[in-house]
Amino acid sequence: MKSSTIKFQILVAAFVAITLSGTVVFMVIEHLSFLDAFYFTLVTIATVGYGDIHPTTQAAKGLVVILIVCGVGTFGGILASATELLVNRRENEIRRQKLHMVTGLFFSELGNTLMLIFCSMDSRLGELRKELTFTNESVDEDFFRIANGLEAHGFDVTVHIGKLQELRTVLEAKGPILLRLLENPILLERESFTELLRAVFHLRDELLHRSDFQILPDTDHAHLAGDIKRAYRLLVMEWLGYLGHLKKHHPYLFSLALRINPLNPHRSAIVR
Repeated sequence: MKSSTIKFQILVAAFVAITLSGTVVFMVIEHLSFLDAFYFTLVTIATVGYGDIHPTTQAAKGLVVILIVCGVGTFGGILASATELLVNRRENEIRRQKLHMVTGLFFSELGNTLMLIFCSMDSRLGELRKELTFTNESVDEDFFRIANGLEAHGFDVTVHIGKLQELRTVLEAKGPILLRLLENPILLERESFTELLRAVFHLRDELLHRSDFQILPDTDHAHLAGDIKRAYRLLVMEWLGYLGHLKKHHPYLFSLALRINPLNPHRSAIVR
């Protein structure tokens, strides 16, 4: 997409340069007014050739040949490049919509549950709740501002044996969904979401390879806490971006997401 935009800009710049150069030269060698010279240049490049103005000198005829060779090619390139940009934008929009649908499926099936468990282990949950409490009046800028501010949040977790068991049970049950999400090629369009799935899948593998959480040493607890922290941070950031998308494009989905906000202790899907 970026390369197509650059190509289009280069072609437009070349077309403008050719048009202005032709106009100036016609004004000099054919003694035309600016408007007549500009008009003659355009009808030449567009291969319209009305015949009302025509070159009268050898130099002007040579310029017309150059304009036809260079100008027509550039003009055709602009049309082709503009069409390519429109098609690419449409395709990119379709891919973005599909990606957000996949993101919505992830949070519906697993993400919200993980948020609840991770938050229950967060030693600074109160601070996070203050930042991530939204209303229907929240604007797009709020999500970007909060996302930048969250870099300062430590996402520190205190590992509890009961929560580790709960995490393993949830992730083990949702293994097939995680596999299907990882196999989806649309995920390549968004590296942050791909990294989140990798972190969650890695955490799942770590937990499934431990048979008894009661006998784990403190060093292993610290290791698991690090894996949880990684997934926790990525999950919150992805959730925040997803909310911003819903607020802008799907208000009815945003309304439900607000009511079941995992960080809201009074969350309820019931409209009151």
